[in-house]
Amino acid sequence: MKNIVINAILRAKEGKEEALFQVMKSIVPLSRAEQGCIQYTLHVHDTDPRTFVFYEIWEHEEALEAHIQSEHYLKYRKQIEGIVEKRDLFKLRVWKA
Repeated sequence: MKNIVINAILRAKEGKEEALFQVMKSIVPLSRAEQGCIQYTLHVHDTDPRTFVFYEIWEHEEALEAHIQSEHYLKYRKQIEGIVEKRDLFKLRVWKA
């Protein structure tokens, strides 16, 4: 099976960047503890404090699906509903030459 890479880019609504950051950082240790999680990293944009990036690597599709259905992920999605201006999600596979 191939690893799954997720790159999720979120932009907070004006004045909601700290609230979004708090919710996002709370999910990191819970997600890292999940079976099949290889990497789960939160990044803050260097010059735009309203933009955040999750970089995730999952062992396989089943691990990613379990994450998406987890209680903490579903709670996280509810918590960010009113504070996110934009959310882009990229599901990637590593290109091998």
